[in-house]
Amino acid sequence: MEEKELKTSPKQRFFIILIAVIMLGSMIASYAAIVLNSGGSSSDTSAEADEISDEKKAEYEAAYEKVVAEFSEKTKSDFDKFIQYKSEISGYNENSANEGGLKSRDLTEGSGEEVKEDGSNYLAYYVGWCADESVFDSTFDNNDEPTSFSKILDPSMGLIEGWTQGMKGMKIGGIRKITIPGELAYGESMEICGGKNKPLKFIVMAVEKTDELAKMSEELEEASMRYQYAQYGMDYDKMMVGK
Repeated sequence: MEEKELKTSPKQRFFIILIAVIMLGSMIASYAAIVLNSGGSSSDTSAEADEISDEKKAEYEAAYEKVVAEFSEKTKSDFDKFIQYKSEISGYNENSANEGGLKSRDLTEGSGEEVKEDGSNYLAYYVGWCADESVFDSTFDNNDEPTSFSKILDPSMGLIEGWTQGMKGMKIGGIRKITIPGELAYGESMEICGGKNKPLKFIVMAVEKTDELAKMSEELEEASMRYQYAQYGMDYDKMMVGK
């Protein structure tokens, strides 16, 4: 479709998947606060119970790598379609992007049903970048020299307003480029791309939310959480017991 300006709403929602690292830090901080505030010997016992051994850490890392490898193999055909548009990632003028409003352009039109605004009927591969061409997040295994996908986004988990509006009318199976002004991205809520109210660009591929793909997405998320917590010396599974 032709590139066009879309109507937008001032309401903004956090894009949960894109700030997974921030969420992880918040969860770890919350856990630390609970441990510190619990007081006495029970606090020490709890902290010791949640520590992770080197063997367990290696086990979680191996499990994570296995799930990623399986996912990458399953999604190879999607990756081959998506990577053709990596050349679309280029620098842009921040002021022009902010002043130009929300814009979307189909790079490949899909043949499936239209994506739902609540994100309930599709999953997405994506790459998001800043005005200086730096990639701030993606579903690639490596942002600089990608060879496969290592994760997938479930839009029903929560989206910034610009993504929701920019995906309107897109059909599953399609690939779309979206320009989002800062006020419809993260606005004043957080710094990204070197500051607040920064415009963002995305290339998004929407795929059908099959049971198999949804299950793999959940497995990836769980394996990733275990692995990342292990890097901080904590056993995620022990922490979740009884909570």
